[in-house]
Amino acid sequence: MKEKGYIQVYTGNGKGKTTASLGLALRSAGAGYKVFIGQFLKSGDYSEIGALKRFDDLITVKQFGAPRFIKDKVHDEDRLLAEKGVAQLCRILDSEEYDVVIAEELNVAVYLGVIPLEDALYLMSRKGENTELIITGRYAPEEIIARADLVTEMTEIKHYYNEGVSARTGIEK
Repeated sequence: MKEKGYIQVYTGNGKGKTTASLGLALRSAGAGYKVFIGQFLKSGDYSEIGALKRFDDLITVKQFGAPRFIKDKVHDEDRLLAEKGVAQLCRILDSEEYDVVIAEELNVAVYLGVIPLEDALYLMSRKGENTELIITGRYAPEEIIARADLVTEMTEIKHYYNEGVSARTGIEK
């Protein structure tokens, strides 16, 4: 990427944060940019993983989560995986090998206490001049919002989840 890179944050309770970041990844790959997606709090075979494998020459995806949903209790394993994820993203940002770096669900990891806010802010400080950094997840802390160049809040107006519809393969997962 030859142009100046910015920090983008997609947050809020509405649907579409991950979808927006994946759309940006696809657009970037279409322009020939190298993309790294670090998925915090996730492990397993989400539909986007299969699709993005088709672009493995330009898009790399790494998951930093245990194979369970964090509901009430954060385990040491969750913190260890997230710590490894932050360290890897910092190395990637320092290397400037990738044009676009996506820290998916980083905001939620901070909110749950899996990642200290200071570590997330440090990660943001590692962004090089020409790298685009995207941070997703609801509950974006004010400190992350303040450091971002672009913040989009997804607002839920109406959602079929409230009518008992579970996350559907290929649509929400």
